[in-house]
Amino acid sequence: MAKNKIVITEFLWKSDFLFPAVMWLFSRIIIWSTMLLIAPKLPSPVPGIAPHFGWSIFDAWDSVHYRAIATNGYEFINDGKQHNLAFFPLFPLCIWVLMTLGLSFEVAGTLVNNLAFLAALYCLYLWLKEHYDTSTAKWATAVVSWCPMSMFTGVIYTEGLYLFLSTAALRAFDRQQYGWTTLWGAMATATRPTGMALIPAFAIAAWIERRPPIAYIAGLATAIGLILFSFYCAIHFHNPLAFIAAQRGWRPSLGFDWQGWLNMLMQIPFGFNWYYGWVHSPNGGIKDLTHPLLFSIIVCSAYALWHFRKHLLSVKLVYGFYVLNLFLLILANEQLINNLLNVFMLLGGGYILWCLRRQLTPVTVIYGFCGIGLLLASGGTISLSRLAYGIVPLSVAIGVLLSRYPRQGYLALGLFVTLLVKLAVGFAQELWVG
Repeated sequence: MAKNKIVITEFLWKSDFLFPAVMWLFSRIIIWSTMLLIAPKLPSPVPGIAPHFGWSIFDAWDSVHYRAIATNGYEFINDGKQHNLAFFPLFPLCIWVLMTLGLSFEVAGTLVNNLAFLAALYCLYLWLKEHYDTSTAKWATAVVSWCPMSMFTGVIYTEGLYLFLSTAALRAFDRQQYGWTTLWGAMATATRPTGMALIPAFAIAAWIERRPPIAYIAGLATAIGLILFSFYCAIHFHNPLAFIAAQRGWRPSLGFDWQGWLNMLMQIPFGFNWYYGWVHSPNGGIKDLTHPLLFSIIVCSAYALWHFRKHLLSVKLVYGFYVLNLFLLILANEQLINNLLNVFMLLGGGYILWCLRRQLTPVTVIYGFCGIGLLLASGGTISLSRLAYGIVPLSVAIGVLLSRYPRQGYLALGLFVTLLVKLAVGFAQELWVG
């Protein structure tokens, strides 16, 4: 029996056709079973709700705005408040098409995101296999599938659709298929604001690689999705840049939010002691030493595991690693995990991308850094890990790194799954998880 399981596992890992589908299916099983079966049986959090089994569990936070767009259209008043014009149109348009066929909003939105994510995994796998090797393609596909932020590809969010369109555009550009580059890129810029990073990325990559003029034209033509949305805004709101003005309700100021980053970085070791103790309290100082003490214990334990790894049996090392992770997850709240993921995805992913810049294609590296620059200049720290997850070169770089160190890679994937479950429970309970 054990031998049969090993044979099946090796077959699934080695099969080019099945691998992306298996990664997609098992990640869906983990996400959906956690949200539908486990979360409703847990105590109701404060704040938060007690979730109930049903399609509505996938409809929360941003999906409320996509529902409003798909059913009633856009609304906007330039008053600095939050309006749904800040959300780009292609995703709610796809939902609206399925709703005209008789599907409910919850079913339509869940189908669009999840099926688009399946297409994204296949596109990513084939792209990386063409330019690198099978091992790199599989590790990057696994990273995208099991990254904690992949939870948002299972609910009514734009992650799956944007990952598919942006990855397809990057693959088409590397294959010098400029018509497809224009099509996928234009659809990407109509899906999320980070799609705008594709426009300079294609132009700079075409210049570095000395591509023909058609490459520049295709790169600039990816702005068609953005231009069409601008025309819509000009017609309905008499302001072609109304979608940019609408962003102010969600991120009041543009530019690097240094204070937000400082608070976020300091909340990791000090918890909310930093924000409330040093910024809002006239007395200042740290009021509660519990969080810094526990953080110090976790850091010291992690260092000890790493330092003495050669003197420990692999089984003990694995057990120690996961005991440490479970200890962290039990103590950590959603805000701390969100801060850690922000730092890991944006700063950690950017550092790995820089270290591996010579091993990746130029457009991959350039788009990655253009996307990071756009996020850093967005004027806030909200949802950074989720938005950075949508920048596929960061996951590609992590996948390339893990393919070189597979033993550590399996441990990392185990940690990803643990965090994925934690975020899925939080989303089902309507807690803010990114």
